[in-house]
Amino acid sequence: MELTVYLAGQIHDDWREKVKELAKQRELSIHFTGPQTNHERSDNIGEEILGKQPDQLFRDDAASSINNFRTQVLLNKADAVIALFGENYKQWNTAMDASAALQLRKPLILVRPESLIHPLKELSNQANVTVETIEQAIEVLSYLYE
Repeated sequence: MELTVYLAGQIHDDWREKVKELAKQRELSIHFTGPQTNHERSDNIGEEILGKQPDQLFRDDAASSINNFRTQVLLNKADAVIALFGENYKQWNTAMDASAALQLRKPLILVRPESLIHPLKELSNQANVTVETIEQAIEVLSYLYE
């Protein structure tokens, strides 16, 4: 069995590569997808496709419509979602992706540190599983293969 897992979360460090490596070490058959991790490409995609926009509002709107399209398609194809909330960045996109996964009834593993228990209590309550580390998230996925 091969799973497709969408990795929702901030794009400013290598946590996705760590998740992929942990899955590989356990020989889990998982195809990972996620948001566009090239920040410049994500910010510029609207103008790259639709042309120069008149100001920042329209530039962001054009990019977000295309990024939202991409996210919706990939979330729809996912068997499960891992949503990582860290402490170093604002997590609006992660919250949006996790909420979209819940609306689509995709199984959701929420990864959040102890310091975010209170601010994420409602989202955590809706997730299928809440863990504190990506290692624990991989253990949850690994359990599917037993």
